[in-house]
Amino acid sequence: MTVTDTVVRRQTRTVVRTMVLVALALLVLVPILWMISTSFKTQLDAATSTSLVPDPATLDSYRPLTAWGGKSPVVRWFFNSVVTATVTTALVVTTAALAAYALARFTFRGRGIVFSLVIATLFLPGFVFLIPTYLISDSLGILDSLLALMLPPVGGAFGVFFLRQFFLGLPRELEEAARIDGASDVRIFASVMLPLAQPALSTIAVITFLASWNDFLWPVYALSTTSTLTLPAGLPLLQSAYIANQPLIMAGAVIASVPALLVFVFFQRKIIESVATAGLKG
Repeated sequence: MTVTDTVVRRQTRTVVRTMVLVALALLVLVPILWMISTSFKTQLDAATSTSLVPDPATLDSYRPLTAWGGKSPVVRWFFNSVVTATVTTALVVTTAALAAYALARFTFRGRGIVFSLVIATLFLPGFVFLIPTYLISDSLGILDSLLALMLPPVGGAFGVFFLRQFFLGLPRELEEAARIDGASDVRIFASVMLPLAQPALSTIAVITFLASWNDFLWPVYALSTTSTLTLPAGLPLLQSAYIANQPLIMAGAVIASVPALLVFVFFQRKIIESVATAGLKG
């Protein structure tokens, strides 16, 4: 095989890879572009045109959604989603970090059993917990409130498992050096381990925020008052029984997508760092 043939093969492989990546990118981007385009169309244009370019372009679908005190409660739903996702993320990251550090660094009777039970819950489909969670929330009197959305995810197993694996990869010499300097377990956890675990904590925070923000099934069951709904649970109400106002629904979907996209864009570097270092052992 000549040098020219080798170069041609490499160029061909590069072209094929590029075409595949472009096709995959279009597969993801076209629905997003369609959603954005439809949100700027009139109702007639959305029903009759297949073009990605609105003709004419209008903000009529956004005005009722973003107006305070208007007929549409989307602003209220947006606020509920922000509060729910933010508080849920803070609670999950805090409890998962504490539990993971204890399971990774402390030796106590039954530690293996506890971790096995935590891992076992990962193999169960989410809807299995729907009825028990509903009954517990009902007994606590938190149904039809944002607390019903904030508290159940705190017992999630993925964050504990992920952070435990990360803490196991950190060298124990760091803790031993801190203990020699007189640091307590709490001080070691707060001042040594948590700063080192920032990439993993950021990953859990992003995953939890997006899961809470996009959650649809549980809010539908747990919330019954329109004013307490979150965006995913409330947006279907924008569709009437007989006529679907597509621009209005797509405008609501755009508003719901922006925070999730911003969170991922700002934290994607932390996620990559976490995935790259989670398997390393000190």
